[in-house]
Formats: sequence, C-alpha cells, structure tokens
Amino acid sequence: MKPYANIMLVPMVKPLLYRIFAFYLEQILLNDMIKVSDHAKNKVIELMTDDGYDPSTDYVRVGVKSGGCSGLSYDLKFDKIQAEDDKVFEANDIKIIVDKKSFLYLIGTTLEYSGGLNGTGFVFNNPNANRTCGCGESFSL
Repeated sequence: MKPYANIMLVPMVKPLLYRIFAFYLEQILLNDMIKVSDHAKNKVIELMTDDGYDPSTDYVRVGVKSGGCSGLSYDLKFDKIQAEDDKVFEANDIKIIVDKKSFLYLIGTTLEYSGGLNGTGFVFNNPNANRTCGCGESFSL
C-alpha cells in the first residue's frame, strides 16, 4: 500500500463520522426530550380516552408556535398520524410527537398537570425559556 493512500481515506470517513455522531446525539436528545410527570400521564390518558383516542397507539403532539405575550407559545393536541419529519419518542408510557421546527425549543421540558387555584391544565416546565408569562402559556428564549 502506498503511503498517500491513507490521505485519500480521510475525506470519505469524515461524512460517515458526522452521520454517526448526529445519530447518537439525536438519540441522547430524544431520551431527554420531554419528560411527563405521573399526574400529567394520568390526565393525558383520561383526556385521550374521553376524546376517542387510544393512549397505547395514538400520540400527544407537542409543538411551539409564534404568539403569546412572551413571543412563543406551546401547542398540545392529540393525533393519530405521524408526519414524515416528526420526531417520535415515548416518555412515561406516553407516545409524543414533536415537529421538526419545535424540536430544539423543547429539549429537557417536563410536561406536568396542575389543578391548583390558578386554574387547571397542562404546564410546561422548560429549562430553555429565559422568560415566561404569568400564565405559563408562552415563553421566550
């Protein structure tokens, strides 16, 4: 083997290493994507069943959209269909779909359910948010 043959191999190996790194990074992010508290899990199952969804096969779609008093707001709904570029994962036995645009905004978020004096509903505890509004429905980075 000629000594310069190894030099030619490096440009071909780099893209492969980048793809492998990206794959494992995505797996780590998916494992820590959204956590679901036990109380939120029970409420999701109850609401999905009431709305005619099957919690064992259908999804909770979580996203971020423009709006709210802090600039971005959370979007949560039930869905039976997964789009091609959705990220799908499971947390506390709940199947969750996150669209590609919302993915980075939601890493590390915990979905909780509050039934306190300020009202009932799902609450997103997002460590990426620099500022949230008083109601907790919108945030900014």
